[in-house]
Amino acid sequence: MTNRRGLLIILSSPSGAGKSTLAKRLMKWDDTLSFSVSATTRKPREGEVDGTDYRFTTEETFRKWVVENEMLEHAHVFGNFYGSPKGPVEKSINEGRDVLFDIDWQGAQQIRNSPLGLYTLSIFILPPSISELHRRLVSRGQDDSETISKRMQKSWDEISHWDGYDYVLVNDDLDSTEEKLKTIIAAERLKRTQQPQLSEIARDLQSQFEDLV
Repeated sequence: MTNRRGLLIILSSPSGAGKSTLAKRLMKWDDTLSFSVSATTRKPREGEVDGTDYRFTTEETFRKWVVENEMLEHAHVFGNFYGSPKGPVEKSINEGRDVLFDIDWQGAQQIRNSPLGLYTLSIFILPPSISELHRRLVSRGQDDSETISKRMQKSWDEISHWDGYDYVLVNDDLDSTEEKLKTIIAAERLKRTQQPQLSEIARDLQSQFEDLV
């Protein structure tokens, strides 16, 4: 039996605000964190590894998983399906290990409304400005100009959902934002709802007190 329940730690932001970089830093900070590897129907980019960066699959298979209720959340973005397989997440949570998600607001909302919503910690990352967001998208060199334009258009929709999260951070300095994330996670792990053993400890203390009097 574990001494605490696992957390589903959700990081969301518009593309280019830094959530993927922050997720990687958190994984280095705490090697007990497991990363929820999303399934997707899009083609792998250069250097991406199946099962590590994404679980690449066909649209037919993805739709089958959805119908069979094997996806914790899923969405259709820029012509492709993305989603989080439920099995590995449930296993980690039951073992008391936290799971880190790099997903959008739609996925976050689906998880919050799922049976695992009670154990969810959601954090939204805002960029310091729209011009800086555009600069980051261009500088990372992953997308063509048309895709960047689509991502910028979608950014407002993403940002408009900031108030549906437990915490919101402005990523104007990567190191500072990372430290704030660590503080949030450490505090959330100590919440009463995350420590199922507390009831037993309290009962034992009461019993000890009764023995003394």
